[in-house]
Amino acid sequence: MSREEVREGLKQCWPLAREQQIYFGTSSWRYAGWKGVVYNRDYPNEKAFAAKCLEEYAEVFPSVGVDFTFYSFPTAASMRRMADQTPEFFKFGLKVTEELTVWKYPTHQRYGTRRGTLNEAFLDPAVFVDRFLPGIEPLGPRLGPLMFEFGSLPVGVWRDGDFLERLDRFLGELPAGYAYAVEIRNRDLLGRPYFDVLRRHSVAHVFNGWTRMPPIGIQAQDENVLTTDIVVARALLRPGRTYADAVKQFEPYEAITDPWPRLRRDLVNLMGRAIAGEMAAYLYVNNRAEGNAPATIAETLRLWLREGAGE
Repeated sequence: MSREEVREGLKQCWPLAREQQIYFGTSSWRYAGWKGVVYNRDYPNEKAFAAKCLEEYAEVFPSVGVDFTFYSFPTAASMRRMADQTPEFFKFGLKVTEELTVWKYPTHQRYGTRRGTLNEAFLDPAVFVDRFLPGIEPLGPRLGPLMFEFGSLPVGVWRDGDFLERLDRFLGELPAGYAYAVEIRNRDLLGRPYFDVLRRHSVAHVFNGWTRMPPIGIQAQDENVLTTDIVVARALLRPGRTYADAVKQFEPYEAITDPWPRLRRDLVNLMGRAIAGEMAAYLYVNNRAEGNAPATIAETLRLWLREGAGE
């Protein structure tokens, strides 16, 4: 698919959002490898590009998955800057800060004195209300799903049901008025008890393509998987491929270099289910799925249209 073909294919993104509530977007947006497709303006330097390219991104895509809010609590100033660069109908899908979803802090140096310690704020609704929500207020109607990403949990944390019990209590104490979604990375948790917890609180399951998770299409086969009135998906990594391997293979993310047709098919199927159920869908694609997220979205939309679903 040439750059011109990608640009042409992406012209379907905004009409789908306005007419069908299908919000395609990418996971993060500051990638120089997208110049010539998503980004065509002249920026004086990389700092200016990072600061202002969201405005140009929002001319192509109706939504974006925000990753940096996973690593630190959002500030009202940063959210206001983002909102000011986008039209009112644009939607931000935010990853909730890991301080709420990490059971035990990794031993990575960036965690400082917390490395390897249990997280006292794990699934603490007060931390969410007091430290996360105030920062996102400037987004207003631009706020899309709030996604709680749980990394791969040790067997001892989830096997006895304790995790689902704590998740149940946590979700039950969250304030109404927001679209919540949960992403898990333990395939053994996928099942009726987990989906029942989500359904009880009208929370979505995040269909996630990830190293040790079954493909999105397999996740979608469970009859209990649609637990509320929105669909959320994050196409991150091909099963079996690590993040480090994907970075090594795909940087600088200028084109698809390892096609993954099954992923596109799975996303098309989710689109169809969302439209049939009159549900909004937030479908986020990462560069590390095939090598270039905009091209993956364009190929997915071409498949959608080729089958007549867009007519």
